[in-house]
Amino acid sequence: MSKLEELIQQLCPKGVEYIKIGDLVGFEQPGKYIVRKTDYSDNFPTPVLTAGQSFILGYTNEEDGQYLASKGKPVIIFDDFTGAFKWVDFVFKVKSSAMKMLKVKNNKTTIRYIYHCMGKLNYASSEHKRLWIGFYSNFLIPVPPIEVQHEIVRILDNFTELTAELTAELTARKKQYEYYRNMLIKEYLDFPLVKLGDVCDVFTGGEPPEDTIKTDIPSHSHPYAVWGNGKEVYGYSSSYRIDKDAVVISSIGANTGSVYFHKAFFTPIIRLKVVVPKDNMLDMHYLFHALSATKIESKSSSVPNMNASDIKSILICLPSVSKQKKIAQTLDKFDAYCNDLSIGLPAEIAARQKQYEYYRDKLLTFKELKA
Repeated sequence: MSKLEELIQQLCPKGVEYIKIGDLVGFEQPGKYIVRKTDYSDNFPTPVLTAGQSFILGYTNEEDGQYLASKGKPVIIFDDFTGAFKWVDFVFKVKSSAMKMLKVKNNKTTIRYIYHCMGKLNYASSEHKRLWIGFYSNFLIPVPPIEVQHEIVRILDNFTELTAELTAELTARKKQYEYYRNMLIKEYLDFPLVKLGDVCDVFTGGEPPEDTIKTDIPSHSHPYAVWGNGKEVYGYSSSYRIDKDAVVISSIGANTGSVYFHKAFFTPIIRLKVVVPKDNMLDMHYLFHALSATKIESKSSSVPNMNASDIKSILICLPSVSKQKKIAQTLDKFDAYCNDLSIGLPAEIAARQKQYEYYRDKLLTFKELKA
């Protein structure tokens, strides 16, 4: 019998009480922690956070209005419109007034136990309405004796720590890829520099096809990806606009200048620019790595954006096709190891995450104690 089983048998053999999460957790509004300027720089010390997937939007040098989270005083940040949340144990500022900072109200539970329970709830909303007070706070979660909670947290944190170690290794590998990519590209800087528009056609994305289904998974009737921001699929359609492999550049918003490679038969939406070589003198994979190594910046001082002429004016180095292929073959291996979800570190991280989710859902399922 495991230690957890012994604790449950000893302390709560007949079940546990289920309590509204809002009765256990209080919140603080973000007003005084919102960043005033968005001229972020990696040279600045304080991260600006969102509870969404991007998490760290950038870094600011604003010293006032920092939220002083730490390893000893962590906090959960919660997006009041989507239900997304993140664990934070370092000093930060926030971007949005929709965020709430969550902390436990009493000694019935711990903030880390709440964090794992929120993961089990697995709630997300696409409605643009406030969630916490009227909805999310009413979710019921199991609250076993604190000794049981501590043991559950210990077990689950072992999984998250392993995932964190793998993620840190992946970050190091990506930096290694960037180093070799830049080194190989710079090796050929004595070759001609050409404007992208002279060797490539540039297409602007449009509206998604009318039959687009917003899903992450293709189907027999809707097999073709519709790309929204380059990295994440917007949905799937029965038709496509681009019939060949292409490089895609985000051209509006926070991801402006980000470069992606997409296989043939897809549709880009309006925030994307698609770059396709005009002839076989430019290898598509080399083009992807060369543009990834190029600092592509918006000329706008307000909302970051790039038009087709901006993209066409980008200069890239153009060695012989044989040298392009040699560079691409080397860098493709690094890129796949860092980004391909079917192999390497991304696959292992995904497997560990599924393992964590399985045990989290199992360990946080209790028989309800009847009054």
